[in-house]
Amino acid sequence: MAHVVLLLHSESYRAADFLQAARQLGVDITVASDRRNPAASDDDRVLEVHLANPQVAASAIIEYAGETAVDAVVAVDDQGVATAALASEQLGLTHNPPSAISATRNKADMRQRLKSAGVRQPAFEVVTADSDSRIAAERVGFPLVVKPVSLSASQGVIRVDRAGDLPATIERTRSIAQAQGRDQREPILVERFIPGAEVAVEGLMRCGSLEVLAIFDKPDPLDGPFFEETIYVTPSRLTPATQKSIRAVTASGAKALGLSEGPIHAELRTGDGNAWLLEIAARSIGGLCARSLRFGLGLSLEQLILRHALELPIRDLGLTDAAAGVMMLPIPQAGRLRAVRGVGRARAVDGVAGVEITISPGQELVPLPEGSRYLGFIFARGQDPDDVEATLRAAHAELTFEITPL
Repeated sequence: MAHVVLLLHSESYRAADFLQAARQLGVDITVASDRRNPAASDDDRVLEVHLANPQVAASAIIEYAGETAVDAVVAVDDQGVATAALASEQLGLTHNPPSAISATRNKADMRQRLKSAGVRQPAFEVVTADSDSRIAAERVGFPLVVKPVSLSASQGVIRVDRAGDLPATIERTRSIAQAQGRDQREPILVERFIPGAEVAVEGLMRCGSLEVLAIFDKPDPLDGPFFEETIYVTPSRLTPATQKSIRAVTASGAKALGLSEGPIHAELRTGDGNAWLLEIAARSIGGLCARSLRFGLGLSLEQLILRHALELPIRDLGLTDAAAGVMMLPIPQAGRLRAVRGVGRARAVDGVAGVEITISPGQELVPLPEGSRYLGFIFARGQDPDDVEATLRAAHAELTFEITPL
């Protein structure tokens, strides 16, 4: 029986879905985590690893593989991708080069590699603790976007329209990064704001070639000052020429970084039939958003990823549904969640496939850019992307969030 080591951060949204997918495939599972994940069952083997130190975590997995055969090491979230690459390389398993993973985990390195390869992306400058941000901003031009180089999920990402606002914004971004345990001298990325529609690409790298699984439209404008994502809908309603550019730029970006195997998730801006690469990660879509995708006769994205890692046959990459979408429920204000009303009514909206509230009453709510979580997710399916979008908005309108300000 095949045996997969799943790298699961203890607070991962996606633990249950990956574990379910592995069980459906009938494979043996070892859960490797910083501490026991609540989604793991008593039948799953558990290996404690220090995901914050990929070299140490990979060594633990390699030692473990000396005692029991391991057929794949799969990272569920960003926290495990470096460990998976290092361990898989030593064990001779399907993997991305560790150097490629390193580039996806540092936005400054990623931008430099993409630039060297001529991949279309925003103009950028890297601001170190000792450099003058005003000079960097003059080179890039306003409006611009300030980003931490090592955070994800739009955390710490802020648009700046005027030179006078730049110093305070950079200081705020640095503070957000430090609150997440980053070094106070870690560089900050300053890049040109690209107007236009934003999309997300879900893909699978196989032997160095990209297979695009889905292009998601993001119909709500993402113009700042913060960049909280809400609705994803697929298939895309952009023109065939624009979608061709999206596919080409994503493939060029993956190649430039050296990604060769496994899932990728990319974010791009589009305009005038062209696409600019904003981000690319060596993992699948975050949160519970993968539940909006089904392939062939109902295969989940998690099953697809595991089948690839275990070198099992993949016969159909076509989407099962004519149209599908997900809404990430934004946090409307800082405070403490008291209650969520109307979940039953939202689930009853025609076309809704599910509503999941992922923050429990009593928990503190921290909006972007300091925060990185969502209140939950709404899923919808239908025959047309316009109908799916309307369904998601109708279901969201049924929800009421009672929040006590702190």
